[in-house]
Amino acid sequence: MSDVVIAALYKFVALPDFEERQKPLLDIAHKAQVFGTLLLAKEGINGTICGSRKGIDMVLAHIKTFPHCAALEWKESYADENPFYRMKVRLKKEIVTMGVPNMEPQQSFERYVAPDEWNALISDPETVLIDTRNDYEVSIGTFDGAVNPHIKTFREFPDWFRAYRKEHKMAKVAMFCTGGIRCEKSTAFLREEGIDDVFHLQGGILKYLETIPKGDSMWLGECFVFDHRVSVDHDLAPGSYDMCHACRLPITEDDKKSELYAKGVSCPACHDQHDEKRRLALIERQKQVELAAKRGQVHIGAAQQYKAS
Repeated sequence: MSDVVIAALYKFVALPDFEERQKPLLDIAHKAQVFGTLLLAKEGINGTICGSRKGIDMVLAHIKTFPHCAALEWKESYADENPFYRMKVRLKKEIVTMGVPNMEPQQSFERYVAPDEWNALISDPETVLIDTRNDYEVSIGTFDGAVNPHIKTFREFPDWFRAYRKEHKMAKVAMFCTGGIRCEKSTAFLREEGIDDVFHLQGGILKYLETIPKGDSMWLGECFVFDHRVSVDHDLAPGSYDMCHACRLPITEDDKKSELYAKGVSCPACHDQHDEKRRLALIERQKQVELAAKRGQVHIGAAQQYKAS
């Protein structure tokens, strides 16, 4: 097993004193030599961290002392090298930004559907199945029959849903996302909008892929992940996608053969989106990343290519 443990976690829980929790959490992470980003808000905690087994366990033990976090759940993966450059604990208005005030997503647990019950739910012709992820995530894989909102950020989801609802019958709704955090919040939002018969996939796509045999799966394609793997297949092994480190979108091997692709600088999706100043800055960053790699070092430009989901 690889030496570096990567833990992705979130918990919707009331944290009125979240600002006071920032420094103690950061101090514990530094002591444990753990890297990554954690977000704190009144509505809970979210983030991805990496480090040794002992270090990760130390930070998780501290988070479990937060109110109602004793049963904290997280997802782990492993790497040969640390994908993060430093440790940050940021204070936010929301741990995942939707922009709708006064919701209580911590109440959405009662709308969980376990992975082994998911196929039956989404096979029901009365169920409207909605992918709550961003368009570039949906583009490389989704559930058979899922509605793609074609949103660039989760903040766009409320306006999309209100418009979609005007044109479609919404007797029963099932939603999903990568690890569960966005669909917990979107479930709370739909209930605020008066949709009571709404459910979401417990543990998200990753838990489904881990639980459901490939032969029984209704998942099509690969799943985008916010770490060094970029995507995973149904066996949760690293997928076939790389990332354009200029625009952060997933790219294929064919994309990298395009004349519009320059490593760390542009890809077919973003080649015309950078002005000259930005393009020169990207060229210089890539140069420094490659020089650092030759010296056996990790340049901050490479280490910050991935962010918490």
